Amino acid sequence: MDLQSLIRDIPDFPKPGIMFRDITTLLRDPAGLRYTIDTLAEKTESLGAECIVGMESRGFIVGAPLAYKLDVGFIPVRKPGKLPGEVHSIEYELEYGMDCLEVHQDALKPGTRVLIVDDLIATGGTAGATAKLVQQIGCQLVGFGFIIELRDLQGRDRLPDVPIVTLVEY
Repeated sequence: MDLQSLIRDIPDFPKPGIMFRDITTLLRDPAGLRYTIDTLAEKTESLGAECIVGMESRGFIVGAPLAYKLDVGFIPVRKPGKLPGEVHSIEYELEYGMDCLEVHQDALKPGTRVLIVDDLIATGGTAGATAKLVQQIGCQLVGFGFIIELRDLQGRDRLPDVPIVTLVEY
């Protein structure tokens, strides 16, 4: 299936000069969504993940059905103040400032085999910070899964040396 044909390009969003790759058009297509989740599952099943970690918010859209398909749990990683319990957190740099991610302290146990997923990898900042967070907890990072990779931004170069699965490259 040609997933790229189901992804809408929106020029100059969120600012001039940026080409936004919009997956909402892929998500509304039942065959495209099914193919996306099935293909990610096929390509990541051998990694032996015990849970999927997805980052707010599009990582939830990809991660939850992938966890269901792989018969493993799903753990959300959120922006500060969104989780009600005690959290582990990590601050990380963005090109325009700092940000923070949090996960419940009881969500992951040391030694858990984790697959991190999101809709897209660009610079690798959010995925890299999430990897550091799960590794600080003592989990074993087994890989990453993304629908889209923006190759020119070289985000994969900023991630740990584990398998990285992508379905569409720009």
